[in-house]
Amino acid sequence: MEHKDVRINENQSSPSSNMIIEHKAYARVGLLGNPSDVYFGRTISFSLGNFWASVRLVPSEDIVITPHPTHDLVQFRSLDHLVHRLNNEGYYGGVRLLMAICKVFHNHCKDNGIDLIGGNFTLSYDTNIPRQTGLSGSSAIVCAALNCLLDFYKVRHLVKVEVRPNLILNAEEELGIVAGLQDRVAQVYGGLIYMDFSREHMEKLGHGIYTPLDISLLPPLHLIYAENPSDSGKVHSTVRQRWLNGDEFIISSIKEVANIALEGSTALVERNYSKLADLMNRNFDLRRCMFGDDVLGSINLEMVAVARRVGAASKFTGSGGAVVVFCPGGPSQVKLLEEACQKAGFILQPIEVVPSRLNDVDLKILSSR
Repeated sequence: MEHKDVRINENQSSPSSNMIIEHKAYARVGLLGNPSDVYFGRTISFSLGNFWASVRLVPSEDIVITPHPTHDLVQFRSLDHLVHRLNNEGYYGGVRLLMAICKVFHNHCKDNGIDLIGGNFTLSYDTNIPRQTGLSGSSAIVCAALNCLLDFYKVRHLVKVEVRPNLILNAEEELGIVAGLQDRVAQVYGGLIYMDFSREHMEKLGHGIYTPLDISLLPPLHLIYAENPSDSGKVHSTVRQRWLNGDEFIISSIKEVANIALEGSTALVERNYSKLADLMNRNFDLRRCMFGDDVLGSINLEMVAVARRVGAASKFTGSGGAVVVFCPGGPSQVKLLEEACQKAGFILQPIEVVPSRLNDVDLKILSSR
């Protein structure tokens, strides 16, 4: 599958009426260490080629944010249709995400003395990332839009690669979305990334230390998700507050989860896949102990259980909604997993990992640090 995701048509040195810019940003899978990224921990994540969001920027007389015909639906066949739509899709589409990153991008450039020279534009988006699956669908839209803005205003070389995940997160925080940096790092960098969010780095640099790993180190992986993840855990978690309150169990568990990512990076480099399987299972077990079954939700728990019943390793890709699975037994075990998922009503897909998303300008910025 071809992953070239940007199209820039221009013949002039400044934004012009014939310029069209398009970027894709892919879903992400948290392989190990999540959710320690929001607790000064460590994680390993990768870009998931199965699903993506795309954003298109076209110069225009005014700034226009175009609603998506499906995801920003405002016309309904009936009241029943409206209610069904809200129950399944929620109240918000992608328009607010595009508006938020425009604001955050503008403010960042203004605060850092970066001149934005050029006209106005129209932004539109599309996405095939399933909703409520913990695959970072919202941040994918924001990431793709940020890349469009960087290229439209020709300031990619002036906005540090390490800072871009923060900008994406800031845009989401504008909208009350609670998340960590892990997903945004994976989507900005692409490929397979080891991330260290230790307090020392975060307080000194404002971001973590991000180390790309070769995607060939990964064994074959699979994704399980539910077509309608209505029970994705409805009970509010107290883990964050308990961590802030100094709860020893939570603090020690988070440290262990972070160490799982550190051990996992070694296991991947050494291609010790039996160790990787153990770490994946341990990661989920610790999450379950910290958050509890009511928070995680019965469908999420069953997706993990379906994989484990056939001897596969499994854990959440994020906070719930989808599960990443490793079958150390090979094709015969995958076949058993396929049958089990079909019986349980879950969707199973082989995972495709997207290589690095960084272009020559980005790599030059990183090499000049």
